[in-house]
Amino acid sequence: MEKYLTINGRKVLFDKEKNLLEVIRKENIELPTFCYHSELSVYGSCRLCMVEVEGKGMLSACSTPLESEMIIRTNTEQIIEMRKIIVELLLANHDRECTTCAKSGTCQLQTLARRLGIDEIRFRNVIHKKPKDVSTYALVREPSKCVLCGDCVRFCDEIQSVGALGFANRGPNSIVCPSFGKNLELSECVYCGQCSRVCPTGAIAPKSEVSAVWKALSDTKKKVIISIAPAVRAAIGEVFGFVGENGTEAAGKIATALKSMGFSKVFDISFSADMTIVEEANEFLERIKNDGTIPMFTSCCPAWVKFVEQYYPEFLPNLSTCRSPQGMYGSVARRIMPEILEVPKENLVVVSVMPCTAKKYEARRSQLAKDGVVDIDYVLTTQELALMIEEIGLRFGDIKPSAFDMPLGFKTGGGVIFGNSGGVTEAVLRYVVNTKSDGVDDAERFNFVRGENGLREAKINLGGRELRIAVVYGLKNARKVLRDIKTDKTRYDFIEVMACPGGCIGGAGQPVYTDLVARRRRTKVLYENDKIMELHNPQDNPYVQKLYKEHLDKPGSRKAHEYLHTSYKCKKRFKETVELSDSAHDSNVKVNVCFGSSCMAKGSKEILKHIVNFVESEKCKNKVDIAASICLEKCSNGPNTKVAGKTVEHCTSETVEKAILDELKKD
Repeated sequence: MEKYLTINGRKVLFDKEKNLLEVIRKENIELPTFCYHSELSVYGSCRLCMVEVEGKGMLSACSTPLESEMIIRTNTEQIIEMRKIIVELLLANHDRECTTCAKSGTCQLQTLARRLGIDEIRFRNVIHKKPKDVSTYALVREPSKCVLCGDCVRFCDEIQSVGALGFANRGPNSIVCPSFGKNLELSECVYCGQCSRVCPTGAIAPKSEVSAVWKALSDTKKKVIISIAPAVRAAIGEVFGFVGENGTEAAGKIATALKSMGFSKVFDISFSADMTIVEEANEFLERIKNDGTIPMFTSCCPAWVKFVEQYYPEFLPNLSTCRSPQGMYGSVARRIMPEILEVPKENLVVVSVMPCTAKKYEARRSQLAKDGVVDIDYVLTTQELALMIEEIGLRFGDIKPSAFDMPLGFKTGGGVIFGNSGGVTEAVLRYVVNTKSDGVDDAERFNFVRGENGLREAKINLGGRELRIAVVYGLKNARKVLRDIKTDKTRYDFIEVMACPGGCIGGAGQPVYTDLVARRRRTKVLYENDKIMELHNPQDNPYVQKLYKEHLDKPGSRKAHEYLHTSYKCKKRFKETVELSDSAHDSNVKVNVCFGSSCMAKGSKEILKHIVNFVESEKCKNKVDIAASICLEKCSNGPNTKVAGKTVEHCTSETVEKAILDELKKD
């Protein structure tokens, strides 16, 4: 039996839609929202999607379940006036420096003000400027621009399971901020930047390095080289109105634009993606052959790597030691380009264009520097590249494509599909199964690892051994996989993990998107590019082969490890002790509950809550000082709590209570 409802006098059928908002949007009526994302739970806080439901009054469409024969009106005079008032109230409590805002032009608040015809604000501006948080290389927080929609909080919690952001205070003092009110650099943020992607205003945005790159280009002593990631070509056309443009043509236009800006050489990160596969596949085969640490995790996503370093350091040996394609590009460029460009090493500036904000953080990792000099000087996002193209007045649609420069500009299809979730796995399989044909059919031989699900599994036979493979995106899905491995619920040999939904094509540095259609379109662009490539298997790249012969010996060699591999270490989630008690007398018993990665996973957060309540109930509040401590460096014995300088290992709420009471009795 058909189910239907009536929207503005028109009969509309519905079936699997989750709520009233989805049905209305299916009818091409774009109801405004701040807090609704199909990827996230329904929050219903902004009230902008209010509609009139006959017999029920005004309801928010995002949180209203569907019932057959409902009669809906979406744009009555009352609804329009309510929306105007809501937006005006937001603007009255908003930093309206729109012309200098990173989200200017893509800001949802700005768009709604225009759509609703708001030409004056009837309420007094009550904005209190809050300090900007510029503590990280990846992101900038501007709390004065926050509209408290909660999108960033929910994404960080529901999709990434990190919880680096949360609500603090109440009423008019409510804010969104990292744990303990600290800045992002001191939080457990992994810099994936998805909070900035879903933020409707400029409250969180990628940190720009455009000015620094322009400055380098204007320095006549410098030679500036640049390389673009495969996912960039799949999305940059969206900024200029060329939706779904052929990726090969877009890449050629980008190359021409960058040469016009003054870059000495323009390369393709897909080349170093080919190199990554050669090293990673060889590393995997070595682990299989020599009973090495299995499963092996991919390591090309820096947000994922930081996630493991913070939350699951016991799995660090499982990470591939291969640098990401960006890391390999930077290292190889530092080695060979000074001679090719005839420039002193100190005058070579290395830039990359990435779809990801975490790549800005990755470029500053100490492991990717030599003698204090970073391999990558600056990382631009796709958004920043588009801005630079606009700055010099280039009409993107009219740019004639040109080729990338050699030797770091030649690639295979295996390197191009790196930008999609499952692309790394597919390229590795093309290597380890050692296919020799370069036909289109061969390029799609392993397409069973493709798909939209955040966790996909596959099996393949390799020399009589069944390999179990997992492809994961979203760190919450990754956390589930890690827990299942720890509890022996599942077994894998190879696991690809990307933090961002859909892989790099959905990165936070890409043009802002609000629906899955954009992600699917970008995914298709890269797979279509792979089809038309001359070569599909990374090991067949002749320039990669030449690079090994002239500089790196062979895959897995000592030289290859020096330039193409890296290391990891356990990271503290919090970089300082946070005092939680009001007094701090020298005679007080000091209690430090460890909030390191391992201890948090083992329950230290619950122990802290219990101890705070215990101290208050025992009326010894003024005799005990409590702090959330930095990592106590005893992760394997966690959870850990220091009481009067003595570490209580494998502690429980009861053992910490006893230790506190024992210390108090000494007085």
